[in-house]
Amino acid sequence: MSRAANNLSKEKIQQLLIAVGSGPMEDTTGIEATEYNWNKPHYFDRKQLNKLDNFTKKVAKTITVKFVDFCHSEFDVTVASTKQHFAAELIDQAMESGQDDYYLAFGTDQSHPCGLISIPTKTAFIWATQLLGDPESEEEDSGRDLSQLEESLLSDLLSALIEAFSQKIWDFQPARNIVRRFFPLELKGTEELCKITFDVKKTDQEKSSEAYILTLCSELETAVGKAEQAVGGFSAEDISKAILGHMQQMPVCITAQLASTMLTLEEIMSLEVGDILLLDKKVNEPIELITSGRTALLGRPAKLAGKHALVITELLGGAG
Repeated sequence: MSRAANNLSKEKIQQLLIAVGSGPMEDTTGIEATEYNWNKPHYFDRKQLNKLDNFTKKVAKTITVKFVDFCHSEFDVTVASTKQHFAAELIDQAMESGQDDYYLAFGTDQSHPCGLISIPTKTAFIWATQLLGDPESEEEDSGRDLSQLEESLLSDLLSALIEAFSQKIWDFQPARNIVRRFFPLELKGTEELCKITFDVKKTDQEKSSEAYILTLCSELETAVGKAEQAVGGFSAEDISKAILGHMQQMPVCITAQLASTMLTLEEIMSLEVGDILLLDKKVNEPIELITSGRTALLGRPAKLAGKHALVITELLGGAG
């Protein structure tokens, strides 16, 4: 039993019971809320995410123009997803996939890149053949290494896409060379990054190819207008309310224990259908309600809608 569990007051127990439906709950149907995943970063709030969505759509339009200019064909470029990740999660994904993508890093300082554009091997082959104007070979041997000419053309295209992403807001410069099987960013596990995935396809084709831009969330502050939070900006009361709000969504397992008894192994092995066991409580004694291995409340048996139920008769005060 943890010390935190032993310090539960009656009020806190009541709040936990309300959260699991054991008491009257406040009507929250009119409150808009989303599930909070502590394993995912929440660098941007909802308002900033809306701004980021508008920004990425603008980037997609500019990327469309770049593809038309480079490939001399009509293209449709759309934003498939915009997600926030901790660096450790992305590093694990890259390791699992074998890091077979092509990467071109970028940043205001080439020696310290802050982001990259990544394309899978198949996408790299499709784009290279489109740049060469050779659509007949798009489906042939897409797993092979690109030729030096193809890599050069692809590097020029990716540099143009980085320029499109900059949107005249940043002076991002592409790295000198495109690389494969080498993740060109040095990341710490707790750094927060934004992954923007784009779908690219020719207007007259059904199949699309995919690529993504990855950059530090902090670099996108200029685009979304994120302001620095002043130190001490939240009061202790605000923090407590926020924590309690999240706690109320936590599932709590509660067990109703009628009574108990102790038998020998021989007695257990000799039990048959219809045998009666004598328990250690009288018929008028209350049932224990156990949570986290500890008896928190007492009650009496009942039924509701054809199901077993329990009416709370006493809150134990030892935890106060």
